[in-house]
Amino acid sequence: MAQVRVIDHPLVLHKLALMRRRDTPTAKFRALMREIALLLGYEVTRDLALTEERIETPLEAMTAPVLAGKKLVLVSILRAGNGLLEGMLDLIPAARVGHIGLYRDPQTLMAVEYYFKVPENLDDREVIAVDPMLATAHSAIAAVHRLKEAGARSIKLVCLVAAPEGIDAFGRDHPDVPVYTAAVDDRLDDHGYIRPGLGDAGDRLYGTK
Repeated sequence: MAQVRVIDHPLVLHKLALMRRRDTPTAKFRALMREIALLLGYEVTRDLALTEERIETPLEAMTAPVLAGKKLVLVSILRAGNGLLEGMLDLIPAARVGHIGLYRDPQTLMAVEYYFKVPENLDDREVIAVDPMLATAHSAIAAVHRLKEAGARSIKLVCLVAAPEGIDAFGRDHPDVPVYTAAVDDRLDDHGYIRPGLGDAGDRLYGTK
């Protein structure tokens, strides 16, 4: 659990509670995910490096802090990751964007890749991977492996809800990658769903069930 950072801001917890409700309609669920992603984005970017530059205000010149280094990269683990991606981009519109397409085999629960496209030069960029649910962690583990293969050296994972089993599994494979989440729930059930959770985030986001 040392690598897990639970973001328990009152607004985050309130919006997550609204998302958990089974009667929250698709449009509201989608809007809430975008809002909560922006709030999570504030926390996950808290330690971005800064430098200084001279600027002119309407009144005088001053030295002001600005972000240092190359633009960071947001990577959506498809498809549900796009719900968090949109809110993150509201906060960081200049970020580069990557996508990793993974689906969970219903029998084995293992991640199967079907798409991978990320910006170049990941080795000198901060990379933030987003996926609403850290359940079995198979998708997150596979996604981070691919990002490391592509050269990423500084990676963070952001999710809404995590299961203890997923945290343990992810930590065994990627102990160097911090996990930011709004909640750590009780357990996984026999079908690999987080309990109490909020259901299938992708289906609720896109109204496919």
